[in-house]
Amino acid sequence: MRNRGLVVVGAGLAGVAACESARREGFSGPITLIGAESHLPYDRPPLSKELLVGEASPAVPLLRERGRFTELDIDVMTDAPAVGLDTRARVVGTGKGDVPYQHLVIACGARSRELPGTSGISGIHTLRTHSDVEAVWKRLQSPVRVVVIGAGFIGAEVASAARNYGHPVTIVEAAPAPLTRSLGAEGGALVTELHAANGTELVLGVGVESMITDSTGTTVAGVKLTDGRVVDGDLVVVGIGAAPSTEWLSDTDIGLDARDGGIECDATLAVLSSAGLPVDGVWAAGDVAHWPNALFDKRMRLEHWASASEQGAAAARNAVSGSSPMPFTTVPYFWSDWYGTRIQFVGTSHADELLVQQRRDKTGGTVVLYRSGGRVAGVLTIGRPDLIMKYRRFVTAPDSWVSGVNYGADQCR
Repeated sequence: MRNRGLVVVGAGLAGVAACESARREGFSGPITLIGAESHLPYDRPPLSKELLVGEASPAVPLLRERGRFTELDIDVMTDAPAVGLDTRARVVGTGKGDVPYQHLVIACGARSRELPGTSGISGIHTLRTHSDVEAVWKRLQSPVRVVVIGAGFIGAEVASAARNYGHPVTIVEAAPAPLTRSLGAEGGALVTELHAANGTELVLGVGVESMITDSTGTTVAGVKLTDGRVVDGDLVVVGIGAAPSTEWLSDTDIGLDARDGGIECDATLAVLSSAGLPVDGVWAAGDVAHWPNALFDKRMRLEHWASASEQGAAAARNAVSGSSPMPFTTVPYFWSDWYGTRIQFVGTSHADELLVQQRRDKTGGTVVLYRSGGRVAGVLTIGRPDLIMKYRRFVTAPDSWVSGVNYGADQCR
């Protein structure tokens, strides 16, 4: 059994950030990074973006080469899914045996949600892992009719890639607009124009009743919708969100959110028990962590690249520093690329009012300001990558609405 030290469960961005942060803090003890997949830690955003449209079979977009882990004396365990946790004995159970810890950071990410009744049907895919993108990329190399279930970021990026190949694409979304949870209904409605302008059919307000298969019953041939319509398709990609990968914690005293199974944390990212008390030596970061973000006075769970990196570093720093843990705050930021247009958002979409400011010259571009009280709570930009980080200062400042509106007016002349 390994020596006790820092153990990080989850070999994604948050996990790698945690390991590197611990070494920067001067932690000299053993570090073990536990991953469920066979690859070294890799970056996920490229999977649904540039790798899908590449000319060659998608390579693994490694976050760090093996030599970097050797240099930092980090033991990377691959093919070792976490299967249990004993917080009293301080031991993580994995598919390759038990790993004891002194400090533990749980950063095991999330898994794709699947549609019921689709298991075992060829031609139906999710897009979360490198093996997923390999399978979808291979199908896109030949003529295929694509149906995407869910108009979120993954679904839109898959649709964009498929249109890049010239394939017919239909997106089916149960909500009245895309991305209502991330952008709000009005913000989501604005991005529908990108789909229409690029030849993607968007079916809104309708759910999926069942999959239609070929005569063998084993291969998808289309999708039957709840309004009776049938959409023909040889390739169905399901992009209906992700759920925290916390099933292995269900028999522990770790507090899990009743809605999505995410891990309950305090403001410092320390993990809470089911009784609401800190679990000694255990922290969480990334897609799995619910925590109170004081900048917005609300609990959040973010599935964003930037916050995963920041949280991983903060959780490990609090775990190993030996000083008083520091609360973690952040301004959420995410981006997506559709049909050659960059969509970016900073802040939160929970707002009292939305103001749309569009640039009137031929280069186009849209800015949407989200007001909460007297401050700018969030900003959506469509085709304006030059602006989004300049707006971050308005989101973090009190009474920033008027100045934010004036700034946007100047930028959208």
